[in-house]
Amino acid sequence: MLEHTLVKKQILIVEDDEEISDLLEIHLLELGYKVIKSANGKRGLEIVKNGIMDFIILNVLLPGMNGLEICKEVRKMNNYIPIIFLSAQSEEIDKIIGLEIGADDYLTKPFSIRELLARIKAIFRRIESINQEEEVQNMIEYEELLIDAYKRKVTLRGERVELTPIEFDLLYLLASNPGRIYTRDLLLDRVWGYQYRGYEHTISSHINRLRSKIETNSSKPKYILTTWGLGYRFNDNIT
Repeated sequence: MLEHTLVKKQILIVEDDEEISDLLEIHLLELGYKVIKSANGKRGLEIVKNGIMDFIILNVLLPGMNGLEICKEVRKMNNYIPIIFLSAQSEEIDKIIGLEIGADDYLTKPFSIRELLARIKAIFRRIESINQEEEVQNMIEYEELLIDAYKRKVTLRGERVELTPIEFDLLYLLASNPGRIYTRDLLLDRVWGYQYRGYEHTISSHINRLRSKIETNSSKPKYILTTWGLGYRFNDNIT
């Protein structure tokens, strides 16, 4: 039996291309997901605010309200909802912007339906993996750093730190297991949800960006430490 078919997770498709929207609906229904569709950005955001969504497939260019603005509004909400962007824009800067404002992933059109479905399932696995840690900690506190797993919110010295979903998951995983060394391959598998062969450099760039947001001095990190030749660990000498 395919994963998640019994869970009946609800997925919102906000896409004004009717052919793409219908095709996505057919495949998602076959996997056992519930599907709601909207061709208008403002209407899509209203659906999110008035219902319980488990996932959003979001086009960037939409009538009424663009996908970037919708993503920003969704990330202001207390409950965390995974988002995959769909866009005809393939420039690297567009992908970076999409991920920076809180998207979990980004696919450019034309895309493979199989690839999209694989990424959706990978994101669900990533979130479930973190939620199923042996000791689920809703609140983690180290001196001035506070991590709220339920709201997926991080504050430093009382000020909110804006993290992307991947950055949050990296921080939460490391902070939940202080002192444990995570290799790049293990982080790729645990945080991204599936193996990115040849993308080990992705970990370093994300760690650097995360440090720039939570460390006073990124060159002399206090929280996220490097174990040379092995990987990264959260400092277990602070409380």
